[in-house]
Amino acid sequence: MRTRKSPYPYWFVLPAAVIFTVLFLVPTIASFWFSLTRWDLFTTLFIGLENYRQFFREPFLIQGLTNTIIYAVLTSGTKTVLGLLLAVLLTSGLWGQGLLRTVIFFPVLVSTIGVGITFSVLMHPTRGLINVALAAVGVHGPGWLTDPALALYSIVFVDLWKGIGLATVIYIAGLASISPDYYEAARIDGATRTQMFFRVTVPLVRPATVTVVTLSLIGGLRSFDLIWAMTRGGPGFSSDVLASVIYKQYQAGFYGLSTAGNVILFLLIGLIVLPLTAWFNRKEVDL
Repeated sequence: MRTRKSPYPYWFVLPAAVIFTVLFLVPTIASFWFSLTRWDLFTTLFIGLENYRQFFREPFLIQGLTNTIIYAVLTSGTKTVLGLLLAVLLTSGLWGQGLLRTVIFFPVLVSTIGVGITFSVLMHPTRGLINVALAAVGVHGPGWLTDPALALYSIVFVDLWKGIGLATVIYIAGLASISPDYYEAARIDGATRTQMFFRVTVPLVRPATVTVVTLSLIGGLRSFDLIWAMTRGGPGFSSDVLASVIYKQYQAGFYGLSTAGNVILFLLIGLIVLPLTAWFNRKEVDL
């Protein structure tokens, strides 16, 4: 006789499915719908793709999209490279490496808004500690946050200072999982330290690299709080990113346009992160 499969195990999935549907799936579908409308708290007018057309017609919105990609690429790429190098240094038996690990990871624990406010004071063009110190040695410091050509890159530097510790810790965990036998075999074959780094360390920390790149890219693409605390997207629109543009449009009452920006940001993260992660996971380690 055929036995009937009990639905009992699926009951455990039901609470998570309900929470996922209510808190993620329904708002996501609603966002797609409202991005096709001109709406406020009381009325909704369907206008099709007009919000998206307007988004890509406005120069400052395009600049926000461009800045978002630049910001994400610079922060994720630098965190990946520096995080790995610092992790190798801090697992090499260096004296005081425990203290150095604490110092590097400490900024991760500090409030992002607090970091932004602190560095906006330090980078003040005339009274900031950085330019005061440069003036003491005869160097005229630039307007780190007031020069349109430097503002975005100054924020990138602060983001790296705050986030490099997390990438380093992830890589330290990845290095700890590598068996010493690989290095011993490479040493017997006459490999140099540089060869062991590129032929043993880099391939075997691929899972850590995938994690760091994914988290850094997502964080960079949706970054808002640090930028808003330091420059509010200024001067002008030089340091605006998609998230700050969306917020400004919402403040101005363009709810449909801001919702379309949210959808574009959602699609941008998916189109960049998902193929990249799939490529990393599919690529085999070649020793």
